[in-house]
Amino acid sequence: MLKRYHIFVSGRVQGVFYRDFSRKCAMLLGIKGWTKNLPDGRVEMMVEGTEHDLREFVAKLRVGPDAAIIDDVESEEEEYKNEFDRFLIM
Repeated sequence: MLKRYHIFVSGRVQGVFYRDFSRKCAMLLGIKGWTKNLPDGRVEMMVEGTEHDLREFVAKLRVGPDAAIIDDVESEEEEYKNEFDRFLIM
């Protein structure tokens, strides 16, 4: 079943290649959407994929790249819209 998640990641996630890490993970799992830095220091993502792949993606986000320190990963399911054709860093 295809799902859509709106995700916010907090901690030391800017300046540590976190968005690039998330893009690589998304590409490996076939997840589509986008990621961007927020002014408050968090990283925001909107992603779509299978429920299984999205769960695996969120698990990888909780680990992050070596230089990151993840305090929290919030994910909220939204209505699937099939609006992405790739994964972009914004």
